Amino acid sequence: MKLARFTLDGQTRLGRIDGDRITDLTACFPEYGDSMRALLTDLPTRRDEIASAKGPESLLSEVMLEAPINDPQKYLAIGMNYKAHAEESAKAGIPVPTTQLWFNKQVSCINGPYAPLALPTVAPDKVDYEAEMGVVIGKRCRHVSREDARSVIAGYLVCNDVSTRDWQLRSPTFTLGKSFDTHGPIGPWITTDDEIADPHALELDLYLNGELRQHTSTGDMIYDIYDQIAHLSTVMTLEPGDVIATGTPSNVGIATNTFMQPGDVVRVEVTGLGYIENTFKPEAEIG
Repeated sequence: MKLARFTLDGQTRLGRIDGDRITDLTACFPEYGDSMRALLTDLPTRRDEIASAKGPESLLSEVMLEAPINDPQKYLAIGMNYKAHAEESAKAGIPVPTTQLWFNKQVSCINGPYAPLALPTVAPDKVDYEAEMGVVIGKRCRHVSREDARSVIAGYLVCNDVSTRDWQLRSPTFTLGKSFDTHGPIGPWITTDDEIADPHALELDLYLNGELRQHTSTGDMIYDIYDQIAHLSTVMTLEPGDVIATGTPSNVGIATNTFMQPGDVVRVEVTGLGYIENTFKPEAEIG
């Protein structure tokens, strides 16, 4: 099942993707409004109802897809978690961490799958891309074992961990450089876990203006998704809707001194999860 948020005629609603059409779930379950977080909380007990609900339909081409979840309580991301990227970083003199390296992306950075991305007025010259697969938590959980980790996953989506490198490097926690408004495009929808046979056997690609810049298999992760959930849940309670970005492969822009310019278009694709595509613009043009 593919779950989305979409806007039609000025109203944002929840939807289920069925081929080239989207079914209006808010019409079927008005108690959720446009809150994907609320729907995910009930998904374990209402999955069959949600999967079979009959509601008004629209063509995907007629609606605007929004960030599939716009109000997670946490957006967490792991650094240097692909082998080739860790090697790339080491060559640049950045020590490879000996344990999982986590940072926050503040949830105010979340943006739609096709919305413009800002080149910040205060830092327009060092904005970078990072293709990632995201995991969305489906159950409130703590102290999850690696063996049980998959049972708490609602689904997966595509992320671009946009990074303002000069601000990132000023802060040991990375958070400021990872959290500029608009720098968290996600989507285009949440693909539920049951549709993905093995989340560690997917192709992850990033294109800059049509040129392939990043390519890997999610199997190249140093710490896989289940290790990540077990590690994080040792520290904190994970909640339905929390987003976990699982790392980026090699050939990020900073490695080749390639930073985003006005008009640059970045497309991130993950096998079976769809793609997001965003255009960079000066912040003043976005508002």
